[in-house]
Amino acid sequence: MCPIPKNVIITITLKTNSQQQIKLSGEPLLPFVSNKDLYHHVQKVLETAQEAVDLAEENLYSNVIDPFSALFDSFRQGIKLSDWMEQEKTRQIQKTMQNALGNFHQGLLGSVPGWESLPTGNVIDVRNMKKQVMAEIKNKYNTTKGSDKKGIYDNLLSQLEGDYQSFIGYYVEVIPKNKKPYNKTFTPSDNVTGTRRPANEKIRIIDGKSFYALVAGRDDALKMLYTVLPKVIGDILGKDHKTVIKEKLFMDLFEMAY
Repeated sequence: MCPIPKNVIITITLKTNSQQQIKLSGEPLLPFVSNKDLYHHVQKVLETAQEAVDLAEENLYSNVIDPFSALFDSFRQGIKLSDWMEQEKTRQIQKTMQNALGNFHQGLLGSVPGWESLPTGNVIDVRNMKKQVMAEIKNKYNTTKGSDKKGIYDNLLSQLEGDYQSFIGYYVEVIPKNKKPYNKTFTPSDNVTGTRRPANEKIRIIDGKSFYALVAGRDDALKMLYTVLPKVIGDILGKDHKTVIKEKLFMDLFEMAY
């Protein structure tokens, strides 16, 4: 990776905020991706989140709300219906955030030297032509319904039978179902036939920590990313990040996932 010259200044503009300049030091926050790319991809997540907040009220009333669910849930929690509506708004924003985080990981991994992120519409998300690796990336193990995972297998297989015959194809679940790492053959079930797709050593399912290690060449790559994010987010939003990193829950949350 080319070193960043000292005292480089980048301009960050959030769509709802005034423009601000951030001075980047000569040392990269992460050894496997440039500060410029890191700040860029974090900024895109924050922009998506802000757009979701701005549209939350409009979307809440444009979508059909289950009044029975609202009634039962508000009584169960002992809260007002108006408070339940605020919870529902937050839930819808969080759903948008999950999609944005999938794009974040794709973009960041595609910024690692030797890797590239492919535009929307391609069957695969990232690839490395030299290492002959391609991957489709999802933010969480349950982002894709179990019945739809066979489509991911079929997409990877079609690429292996086409332009990527010497590649290994990965289905990446950044947030795994449990803390155990995995890198194994991907054999999703077909709910129509009641069978599983056949095991193929070149079609694999892998957790996010293991895939970041594969891409970045170091086992602690994903943890390193997590630990620097408070500073990057704080810089972009103009907020102090030190309070967050001092909380015990900050690292506990990561340890609970990995």
